Amino acid sequence: MESGPAIFAGAVFALLGAALLVWTATRVRRGEPVALGVNQVASATLAGLAAVIALSLGTYCLTRI
Repeated sequence: MESGPAIFAGAVFALLGAALLVWTATRVRRGEPVALGVNQVASATLAGLAAVIALSLGTYCLTRI
């Protein structure tokens, strides 16, 4: 009964993390800003860290099924 929400949460976190990681990498590769008005290195680092955390949470949720 409790595996349904864990699967849903894991899938959402994994998709969000993967999408954010791809988006950040694409912006950095093109030389475009990740966030307007912020240092490019700091914003790319923070976005990459958020993506890795989301992927880790997704993995954690999916391994707890």
